[in-house]
Parts: sequence; C-alpha cells; structure tokens
Amino acid sequence: MDYNASDAIQDLQYFGEFGGVNPSISDSSTYTFLSAKTMFDTFEGNTEGCYLYSRHSSPSNLYLGEALAALEGTEAANVTASGMGAITAVILQLCSSGDHLISSRTIYGGTYAFLKNFLKRFRIEVSFVDITNLEAVRAALRPNTKMIYCEAVSNPLLEVADIGGLAQIANSRQIPLAVDNTFTPLSIAPARLGAHIVIHSLTKFINGTSDTVAGAICGSRDFCLALKDVNDGAGILLGSTLDSLRAASILKNMRTLHLRMSKHSENAHYLAERFEADGLRVVYPGLASHPGHALMTRQMVSQYGYGGILTLDAHSLEKANSLMEQMQKENLGYLAVSLGFYKTLFSAPGTSTSSEIPETEQKAMGLSDGLIRFSIGLDHDIERTYLRMKSCMERLDIVPVKEMRA
Repeated sequence: MDYNASDAIQDLQYFGEFGGVNPSISDSSTYTFLSAKTMFDTFEGNTEGCYLYSRHSSPSNLYLGEALAALEGTEAANVTASGMGAITAVILQLCSSGDHLISSRTIYGGTYAFLKNFLKRFRIEVSFVDITNLEAVRAALRPNTKMIYCEAVSNPLLEVADIGGLAQIANSRQIPLAVDNTFTPLSIAPARLGAHIVIHSLTKFINGTSDTVAGAICGSRDFCLALKDVNDGAGILLGSTLDSLRAASILKNMRTLHLRMSKHSENAHYLAERFEADGLRVVYPGLASHPGHALMTRQMVSQYGYGGILTLDAHSLEKANSLMEQMQKENLGYLAVSLGFYKTLFSAPGTSTSSEIPETEQKAMGLSDGLIRFSIGLDHDIERTYLRMKSCMERLDIVPVKEMRA
C-alpha cells in the first residue's frame, strides 16, 4: 500500500499522564535524575527516554517531532522556535567556511537575506539559480558544493521545483537536497520524491491559527541527532528551542491539517480559475497556464490539491495597496503577511516578505510591483467571496471592464 501521510498522523496515539486523550504538556525547563551517572549518560546522548534540559529536548517537542516525521515520511524530525531557526540550523550544519551551496533564486525574503548577506561573514558562497532549469543547477555545481536548497513551490512566484530531478543531481554528487515545503504540506511529499531534508515553517498551514511561530526539520535519524549534538550540533547550539506549550498546541492542530489543506486548495483553485477567466494575470499551479502545472500534477498528492496560495497582478503597487485595503474593509481578509490562516491573508511581497531582495533582482525574476500574494482562507461559500472580491476590483478598474460586464 502507498504511504498515506494522513493515515500515519491519525495512527499516532498518545495517552496523557493521567489518561488524557492529549499527551501531557511537559512544562519544565529542566529534569531531575535519580543518579549522577544517568545525568552524565543523558548529556552524552547515550540514554533513551531521559530528559536533561528543554533546550536539548522535551517530551512535548518529541511528540510533535514524531507527528512531523509521520507527515513527511522521514525517520525523524526536530522542531524549532521558527521556520528561520530550522533553515539556518540546516545550512550551518551542512556548510562550513569555504563551502558553496546552490539555492533557488525565488525564495522567502528572510532566507534570501540569510544566504546572500549573513553567510558572507562565514565565507560560505551561494549560487542563486533558476531551480526549474535542471541544466542551470548542474552547471552551478562546484567541487566544494555541499547542498542544494529550494522551496517545493516558491515564495512568492509559485515556481514548482522538480524534486525528483534535483534529487538525482544531488545524489550524483552525494550531497543533500533540502526542500522547504511550507507552502504545500500534504499536497507535496518531498521525501517521497527523493529530498533528503524537508523544512517547514510550522507557523503557516501546519499550525493554521496564526498564533504560534515555529519550525521543523524532517530527515534521517542520524541528521536529526547530529543537529542536537551538544558539541557541534547547529540545532542545539544556536538555541532555537520551541516552547513545550506551543508544541502541544501545534500537535493538536495537526489533527485537522488534511481537512484544512483540502479546503484551502479547493477555494484557491476556484478563485484562480474565475479570476483568470476575468482577464486577470493569475499565477496558480492548478491552472493549465502555469508553466509548472504538469510537473505539479505529477508530484502532488491529488486529494489535497494544488495548495492554498495564488498571486494576481493588480498592475501597479498603488492599485495593489488600494485593493488590499478595500478587501480588508469589506471583511474579505486581512492585509497581513504570513499564510495558512482560516481567513484570507494578502500582501504585496515586493514591499513586504520579499523586500530583502534588491529591486533589480525582483524585476529580473518577474516579481512585479503590483503582485499580490493571497493565502486563501477556509470560506464556506467561495462563490460569494469571489463576487465580493470581483466587486472591489471593478471599483478600482483592475478587472477589464468589458470582461466584467459581459
């Protein structure tokens, strides 16, 4: 039988300390031992089921890690205090001074800033390439290349990475492929396609309630243990520790992830088709007009759809801002960064989540001033939402008038 992530998560069952249907929350920063030797052995990583200090590990974080490993079909998973905490730990664990890595050119602005600017102080070089062009990726390889990094579906341009093709390139050089799957949990399973490491910002779809910042690293048991090594593990030594209360909250929200992702995708697909028919420039992997549509269709788990993110071009930054303000006034969502909330969120990435990317590079990659990124919510009547959004666009002359009145 094929691997089913939803079944794997559902089959995880924990009893709380007093028989609760949710595991007990370990609300402690440090743990006691009955013998000094056990403390020493735990510190050295030689004991199972013993806890020393919550920066190392905690029961609540381990429960969530097990659920995330089940989600991605990996041997293990570590949780962190943010998505950037996960990304930076992975990169600094794999790359040292004098090394080189290959990254997609279209990635989250914070990741771009870390790779482009921060890594310079460690003399780690980065080649930014069109990740959809496998020949460009091969051409960027160097003798000192230590990893390939990309997003399964890129932020914000929604380019689709050929994970299987990238994994073949990585395997040919015996280097890891790390894939950020924040935009498409359940819809894409990177590890099943050949990725060696899968990263998430749990803040987004996986948690789903916009009340928590967290991240995850899913991979082999050896790699996850190496990140927590007390002597040279980037995960533990950089101190990006997730609070146990937040870990427990995310674990509970994961139980509805399969329902939420299906609805996010269904709603986004509906809006994308309607807006494209209205003559708007819409980017969504579920549209046949999307350059990566066929690849996404081959890679995705069909029951969860093409994801909950779409972009449309409002022609100018002024019109984009006016449209977002108008939609917020109409209670159609929030003018806010982030994604995966039950309400629709919208922002102009060129001046927000991608603002770390220089304007010249934004233009080169096709990030226009008027681009709006939508994280589509869980609206129960998506046609009603469409008609109200369309009305806002008509007032601002964003939708072609002839198309609107036909």
